[in-house]
Amino acid sequence: MSRMRLFAASCAAAVLSAGLLAAPMVEACTRFVYHGADNEVITARSMDWKTDVATNLWAFPRGMRRSGEAGAQSLVWTSKYGSVIASGYDIATTDGMNEAGLVANVLWLVESEYPKYDGRKKGLSIAAWAQYVLDNFATVQEAVETLAKEPFTIVTANVPGETRLATLHLSLSDASGDSAIIEYIDGKQVIHHSRDYQVMTNSPSFEKQLALNEYWKDIGGTVMLPGTNRAADRFARAAFYVNAIPKSESPDEAIASVFSVIRNVSVPFGITTPDQPNISSTRWRTVADQKRRLYFFESVLTPNIFWVDLKTLDLSEKTGKVMKLELGPNQTHIYSGVANGQFRQATPFKFLGIAPPLRAQCCVLKAGEE
Repeated sequence: MSRMRLFAASCAAAVLSAGLLAAPMVEACTRFVYHGADNEVITARSMDWKTDVATNLWAFPRGMRRSGEAGAQSLVWTSKYGSVIASGYDIATTDGMNEAGLVANVLWLVESEYPKYDGRKKGLSIAAWAQYVLDNFATVQEAVETLAKEPFTIVTANVPGETRLATLHLSLSDASGDSAIIEYIDGKQVIHHSRDYQVMTNSPSFEKQLALNEYWKDIGGTVMLPGTNRAADRFARAAFYVNAIPKSESPDEAIASVFSVIRNVSVPFGITTPDQPNISSTRWRTVADQKRRLYFFESVLTPNIFWVDLKTLDLSEKTGKVMKLELGPNQTHIYSGVANGQFRQATPFKFLGIAPPLRAQCCVLKAGEE
């Protein structure tokens, strides 16, 4: 190995070690976008969490009136697009695809720091962040143009059953293969927008992940790849394999290849890491075929995959209804093949509400007194 490569390796190792020592150990997930033959675009993600996330699948039609659940100054909107989503605790949208083929995923990022919410700007609960994008945009470009104007302030809250705040970043991909990563670092929104941004994991921030990945790209995945459960290692493996798997002209083979990669970067179920107590097992995986509008779901505790066909769901404003597919504890209800017919009409869940800031509360009280 040349002196230059030895120096690069040392620098990368030092940065990686420093980052791992400085950052608190957190839950982990992985997301990547596959660019295949014949304009095939497929987005996959894993959900890694230390306990059952109480996930269910929901079908939301167009025309739903939404609230950002941030108090008196909540952002409000009416959904332009229907979507199928995977909930978290039935209080948040964690993952999903809309009928235009836009996919949104939220993953943990401990470095996230959101602007302080003073009630002057419209507020949006972090639980509704992904749903806002799915409801309003058909492409990544459209979403980025609006988000860049910062029409709202993200307001976070404690993770259910815990005392720590939810710290998330958002990934977007569309049917053209375009991609964006949205993070809040030091209280400021940072948008990374490029078709090349195919992979997102967790800590460190996306910019640092890209720098670390340059080291592994230089080595080449056929020589050596990092194999631990750490986010930076999963990023390197996903980044290599998503472009190494064949670009099959068979959509089914492409789906199989994508599933093989998301399984490769999953955390084995039940694993514990003594010095990293919060590295968490993968609980479920989704694969979104954005060309065929198929949304695949796989629980690690069931032996099969099923999917939802958005093309044949009634997501219209006039006749479409909110529908729910119960997945059961630890997502162990077993479905097979197309699961459209297993959805049942349901009352939509309410996004995790955020208490309005004191200033807004005072204003509401005074208005009431008058």
